[in-house]
Amino acid sequence: MNKIEQFKAEKDGLDVLGEVPRFAEEGWEAISEGDRERLKWVGVFFRRQTPGHFMMRIRIPNGISSATQFRTIAEISQEFGKGFADITTRQQIQLRWFRIEHVPEIWERLRAVGLITLQTGMDNIRNVVGCPVAGLTPNELFDASPVVRQFTEIFVGNKAYTNLPRKFNVTITGCKENCTHAESQDIALTPATKEIAREEVQGFNVAVGGKMGSGGYRIASPLDLFVTPDEAAEVCSHITLIFRDHGPREARNKARLAFLIDDWGVEKFREVLEARVGHSLPSAGRDAREAKKRSDHIGIFRQKQEGLNYVGLIVPVGRITTDQLLEVARLAEIYGSGEVRLTTGQNLIIPYVPDGKIADLAVEPLLQDLRYDPSEIMRGLVS
Repeated sequence: MNKIEQFKAEKDGLDVLGEVPRFAEEGWEAISEGDRERLKWVGVFFRRQTPGHFMMRIRIPNGISSATQFRTIAEISQEFGKGFADITTRQQIQLRWFRIEHVPEIWERLRAVGLITLQTGMDNIRNVVGCPVAGLTPNELFDASPVVRQFTEIFVGNKAYTNLPRKFNVTITGCKENCTHAESQDIALTPATKEIAREEVQGFNVAVGGKMGSGGYRIASPLDLFVTPDEAAEVCSHITLIFRDHGPREARNKARLAFLIDDWGVEKFREVLEARVGHSLPSAGRDAREAKKRSDHIGIFRQKQEGLNYVGLIVPVGRITTDQLLEVARLAEIYGSGEVRLTTGQNLIIPYVPDGKIADLAVEPLLQDLRYDPSEIMRGLVS
C-alpha cells in the first residue's frame, strides 16, 4: 500500500475539515504529513517551494461565475495573497500565498457568495467542465450545464466519492465545437442524437478513460452508449463508483481509469456499468459535433438570444491581477448581466452584452490587456 492509500485508510480526506480551526491556531508546522495531504481534499494545498504559504482551488462548475464572486475573489487575494489569481484549465480559480490561519475566514467569504473549495485536489472528481458558452451559443445541440450542476450536487461533500484511486476528470457538454478536450477526460459526455421509438432524441455519447500526464497520454474510449440528459448524472455516478471499487491503487502513476479500461476492455466495462444501472443502455447515437472544429470562444460572437452577444477575452497563461478581476466584475455588470464565465483555455467570457453596448465595451482600457482579438501565439498560451 503506497503512502497516499495509507493516509486515506487512516482517515477520510473530508474529515480534515474539522481540524482546520486547530491548524489555524497552531500554525502550519504543527500539521502532520498525512493532514497536509488531506487538506487537498478540501482544496488547500501546502507548497513545499514556499513553506508556510498555501494555494487554494475554488470549484466553479461549468466555469459559470458572477461579478459578485469575482469581486470577492479579488478582495481575498488583495488581503491575503499577492494581488493575483490563476484561471485553470478546469474552469476554476486558484488563490496563492495565503497562510493556514487565513483559511477559515477565506472559506467564510467564499461561502457567502456561493463558492466552495471541496474536493478540488487529490483523489476526487475535479471540477466538472462544460462548454463555457452553454446556453448562449447557437452552435450547441442543447444546454448541458444543468447536467453539470446535477452531477456536481451528487458527489460534492459525499464520502462515497472521496476515496477514488486517483483524480477523476469529467466533461459534460452539448457544444458542437469540442471546446472541452473531451478526448483527454476520464468521462466525456458529448452531444449526440438517436432515434428511439421513431423519435429523434437529444443526449450524449459516452467515452471513458482519457488522460494526460503521468503514465502517458490516452484518448478516451467510446463505450458505444447513448444517455439522455435526465439519466446522464446517474450514469456518471455509476462509472465513478466502478472506478472506486475496481480501479488499480498500488502505483500512483498507473491508477487512473485508463488503466482499468485497458485491463478489462470496453465490453466488460459496459457490462459492469449496465449491471449497476439495472438495465441495458442504448448504443451510441449520431455524433453531433462538427468534425475537426474546436473553438476557444475568444472574440465577439452572437448569442442565441436575440440582440445579445458574448465577448471572449484572452488571459495570457491564466494569470489575472486583482485589479483586473475587479474591472472584469465592473464591466460584466455595466455591459452584461453580471455573469462571467471561465474557459478551459484559462480565459474568460463576458456574456449578455447588447448590440448597442459592444462598441463601448471594445474600447474599454482593460481590453487592451485582455484582448478579444489576440495574436495566434497569445491565444494559444496556457500554463
